[in-house]
Amino acid sequence: MLTRLGAGCGVLAGLAIAVPGLIEAFTGETAPTSFVLGLSPAFAVPLLTVLHLRQATAAGAFGAVAYTVNAVGLGLFGGAAFTLNLALFFLDDAVTKELLRGPAAVALQGSALVFAAGAVLFGVAILRAGSHPRVPAVAYLVALPVLAVAARLPDTPLTSVVHVVAGGSLVWLSLGVTRARQDATVNSSA
Repeated sequence: MLTRLGAGCGVLAGLAIAVPGLIEAFTGETAPTSFVLGLSPAFAVPLLTVLHLRQATAAGAFGAVAYTVNAVGLGLFGGAAFTLNLALFFLDDAVTKELLRGPAAVALQGSALVFAAGAVLFGVAILRAGSHPRVPAVAYLVALPVLAVAARLPDTPLTSVVHVVAGGSLVWLSLGVTRARQDATVNSSA
């Protein structure tokens, strides 16, 4: 049950990143796309847990540390994404610039850096363990840290591509977890 729920949440998280990213390539940032992006990290938490549980033995101590750093980073970055997309987006540019001169800027950058480091570590753990599909694992390893660092940049076609690749990697990893579970069920009943 946890696997299905985690995978389902992962698909939602991936779509909540990729679809707004694709739309913003043509429209720029809008209130609806910003709203969806601000909520997306919350859906990634169950997927992260399911991915780790599936590879925990093969990933060993390094995998446990990578999962922990990524989970803490995801929590921090989730707060940053929520703030950027559901609070600061709706403020006047002058007010936003003033807010981002103080400790808020350090907190937002710090959360992005912890998440980026965690995503790199966890991506490496996924690749080393070999328990998940390789292509989305590489996309996770590259696109999620870039997404975190680029979160405060203006929307461009390049940031839209990063959103689509990052979201796509989450969807693909989610579907991979679901397929692996189905394969295990079929093999155990044979």
